[in-house]
Amino acid sequence: MLKRLYLKVGDKVRHLKHESWGEGEVLEEKHSDLPGGGCFVSVSFDDGEDRYFINDLDHQCCCYYFGIRVL
Repeated sequence: MLKRLYLKVGDKVRHLKHESWGEGEVLEEKHSDLPGGGCFVSVSFDDGEDRYFINDLDHQCCCYYFGIRVL
């Protein structure tokens, strides 16, 4: 079954509740081809931190539901 991915490498993003993080850019996308495997993205924010998020829209903890929005 194909995953419904939200973000792709190069997307510029912002978090709705953590304005202090600044803008971010998706640097890396990882996903598993195994059934039930995860889908993750690495986002580098202006505050100097890299953060990792679930990137599958069918997952209840997807970064979209967490507050990440594409600019």
